[in-house]
Order: sequence, then C-alpha cells, then structure tokens
Amino acid sequence: MALDRALEPPVLDDQVTKPGDSGRKNPDLARLEAKLGHVFADRSLLETALTHMSAEGSRLGSYQRLEFLGDRVLGLSIADMLFVRYPQAEEGDMSRRLADLVRKETCAEVATAWDLGSFMRLGEGEILGGARKNKAILADACESIIGAVFIDGGYAAARGLVERGFGERLLKPVRPLRDAKTVLQEWAQGRGYPTPTYSERGRSGPDHAPIFRVAARIAGLADAEAEGPSKRLAEQAAAETFLRREGLWSETMGGENG
Repeated sequence: MALDRALEPPVLDDQVTKPGDSGRKNPDLARLEAKLGHVFADRSLLETALTHMSAEGSRLGSYQRLEFLGDRVLGLSIADMLFVRYPQAEEGDMSRRLADLVRKETCAEVATAWDLGSFMRLGEGEILGGARKNKAILADACESIIGAVFIDGGYAAARGLVERGFGERLLKPVRPLRDAKTVLQEWAQGRGYPTPTYSERGRSGPDHAPIFRVAARIAGLADAEAEGPSKRLAEQAAAETFLRREGLWSETMGGENG
C-alpha cells in the first residue's frame, strides 16, 4: 500500500476541493497570470484578490482590502497615463477622462476581458446567483487584482497592468467625456438656478452589491430620481434623468445639445 501510494501523482493544493468549498477550486492560475501579463512572486496575493467574502466568510479574508488599495492605484495610474498622453489637455478634460476610465462599468469590462469571473472564489449561493457575471463583483475584482499586482511588483508593474487593460480605452473613451452632473450644473447656473444637490432616497440589495436610489434636486423644479451601484453612479444617473426630462441630453451628443 505504501508503495502504491508513493507511485501516485502528487495532489496540488489548488486541486483539492473540500466539502462545501466548491467556490475555492480555481482553474490554472498561470493561465490568468498570462492574461494579466504578470507572474506573481507571491501567488497567495492573487488568490486573495479572487476571493469573494461569500467564499471566505469574513471581510478580512476576502479581496476587499486589496480592492481599496487597487482603486487608488488605478486612479493614480490612469492620471499618470493621461498626463503623459495628453500634454496639452486642461485639468477639466483630464478629470472627465479619468472619471470615465475608473468608473465601475469600465472596470467590469476590463475584468470580463481578463475572464476574472471564471477564476473567482465564490460561495455556493453566489455561484448559483450568477455572481461570476455580476458587474459589481467583477469591477471590485478588477481593482483587487490591480492592488495585488502593486504589492507583488510595485507601482511599475501595476501601471503596466493598467496600461494593458485600460490603454485602448484611454485613447478612445467609450462614453461622452462630459458627465451628466457637470452638464446639469452648467445648465442650472447658466439659467440662474441654484446649484443642483443630491440626496439618497433609498438603498436595496445585499451588503456586497447595494443599489442606491438618489434624487437630483434644483429648487423650483421637480426632482429626478435614478439608481446605481454606488452613490456616485446613482447621482450621475439622476442628473442624466433630469437632463433627459428637460430635453437636454442625448446618447450621441453626451449632453452637449443643451
């Protein structure tokens, strides 16, 4: 028996699936590293970056801390890239480009291109609920991967990752550069109205993927409400709803026809 066991091929840690642990088994992480263009010196960082709270049972064991860090590294990297790529651009233009590139929807698109969903460690309930394609979770995972690469390889490695993932979008923004809140504020001020304000009207969904409902308000006019996966995105959506109602916004003009 001992001889038979000695002849069996070794079982690697990431090939073991424990009972009730279906979300922990990952495909070959080397394949993901090839997609990212970064081989981790500390593979555990990559594993943590792919671990949702539902798989670990605690926030500290999940990707949330790496997501926090990655969000800041992403912002710095994009700002750095914009500063170099557009030497004649004014601060306002770069700010609008930055906002477009770091938004959760863009991060989710990059995560999808990296196929992060198939590598995520998720609880069984989340898997059954389709979390591997959940845009909010994918966006968080994108940022956590950036944070993990920053710790593993430093800023140069993280910036390289961001450039590979976001570089094409930096040259060709997929959304209008003028955001709805800016357009609404300019329109209100140009017509003597007070500056628009935003207030949270409600919140729904689970803790890890909340949906915020926000109202855009301008004194003397009816409020406009909209929802989004963060307060910032809900405010943008509410401003866009307001502008559409007033006939000041279109998909093609990006608010510039008002």
